[in-house]
Amino acid sequence: MKVKKGAQDLIDRFGTSCPFRLAEELGICVVFEDLGNILGYYSKHFRIQIIHINENTYEQQKKFICAHELGHAVLHPHSNTSFLKRQTYYSTDKIESEANAFAVDLLFAKESGDTIMVREMIEDYKIPKHVLNERGYK
Repeated sequence: MKVKKGAQDLIDRFGTSCPFRLAEELGICVVFEDLGNILGYYSKHFRIQIIHINENTYEQQKKFICAHELGHAVLHPHSNTSFLKRQTYYSTDKIESEANAFAVDLLFAKESGDTIMVREMIEDYKIPKHVLNERGYK
């Protein structure tokens, strides 16, 4: 599956599963700003890639948001999901699901050495339970 391979390839290439460090290594700017009800989004303007994260979220949630948006940058660099949601009838469910899967695979890679319970993933990272179930976490 390209999602799991994409996450593992980054971990192998850069020796880390930290989404903030990976974004830096890939030349992607990460900015923290007040986004209201929006948790985060990925944008690309004139070849400049930016991950926007709501500064008003919990630290662990910021890590998941960064990993999710990094998934968009790696898996869907040319997709503008914000535009697709607002201006078209195109379903972004698959794109969002892949970004969630990428984030889980990145943050909880077996090689990272971190053992974390599903309950902690849900509570600390605010990851929806169905996303974890889809990745084999029960």
